[in-house]
Amino acid sequence: MPKTIGQVESEITQALVKFEKEYLGRGPKDARTYIIAEMIMVRLQGMLTPAEQKLAENKDGRILVKETRRQLFESSRPQIEEIVLEITGANILTLHTDMSTRTGERIVVLITDMNLEQQFRGRE
Repeated sequence: MPKTIGQVESEITQALVKFEKEYLGRGPKDARTYIIAEMIMVRLQGMLTPAEQKLAENKDGRILVKETRRQLFESSRPQIEEIVLEITGANILTLHTDMSTRTGERIVVLITDMNLEQQFRGRE
């Protein structure tokens, strides 16, 4: 049976939460994935560790936390590409991410080589 867009979004969310826990040592408190055309947008909430929250109390600490998290995430691009390809059949063209050190929320935007919304919509 073909997957619905909701099933694909759920699978991506579960896979990325598992990846965050295994690769980065800590998963989000809440996560949600949205597919819009060829974009996959993932919202991860509650990402900061207590140590990172303490560091983020001043400007230099915020910069350090954001840069460290960004580099860790971008260095894991091959694993993320594999996750997305396995679930959707699409290749990632670009990966964008940013994290709020105030709220602990990370947004990840993945641009793929196919219109996933069109691919999976209508199967619901």
